Amino acid sequence: MRLLVTRPEPDNARTAAALRAAGHEVVLAPMLRIEMLPDADLGPPPWSGILITSANGVRALAGHRRRDELLSLPLLAVGRSSAEEARAAGFADVTSADGDARDLARLAAQRFAGAPHPLLYLAGEDRSGDLAVPGLTVRTVVIYRAAAADRLPPAARERIDGVLHFSRRSVEAYLACGGIVAGVAHYCLSERAAGPLKAAGADSVLVAQRPDEASLLALVTPKP
Repeated sequence: MRLLVTRPEPDNARTAAALRAAGHEVVLAPMLRIEMLPDADLGPPPWSGILITSANGVRALAGHRRRDELLSLPLLAVGRSSAEEARAAGFADVTSADGDARDLARLAAQRFAGAPHPLLYLAGEDRSGDLAVPGLTVRTVVIYRAAAADRLPPAARERIDGVLHFSRRSVEAYLACGGIVAGVAHYCLSERAAGPLKAAGADSVLVAQRPDEASLLALVTPKP
């Protein structure tokens, strides 16, 4: 199949490589551009731990002047990809929730039960809501933002069999660029991402069983 990947850089390259290895042709059309905020105010320490719902939360730390203060803290990541990014950035105590934000909140409530200090949530500017952990204080710090693309690349206007969508906001940007085409299948990471496509009348909208890349890729290339 000829597939369009709307995921932002640099994660879209990994997705494209997996699809090409499975025999698909891939067109990259990132619908969001991630912008880091190196001067984000983290607030005063101490913190009991760090929470991230995207690998971009870790990437944004690379240029932050207080990066070294955080590396010794335990970090909980929403999924395996973001956990791997955290380890590569120098965090030693990293645990993946292997799920979505609700799974991350449940894991944090267990791991940090009775913690005396706030948890630091490294967040994006545009998100569905703040992360709440029962019984604990979470300090949300916006450390990156995503700017929407205003057009699709020319190659995306040619024949496309399917489109991979990783977030609701990237779907909204895709629709704003006139992306809906008859007969194209849409593969979505979550029901939240799929919502605007269904509302727009997309012909075929499939949702991954779990909100992770492996489950999304399984929709496109199911195992025999």
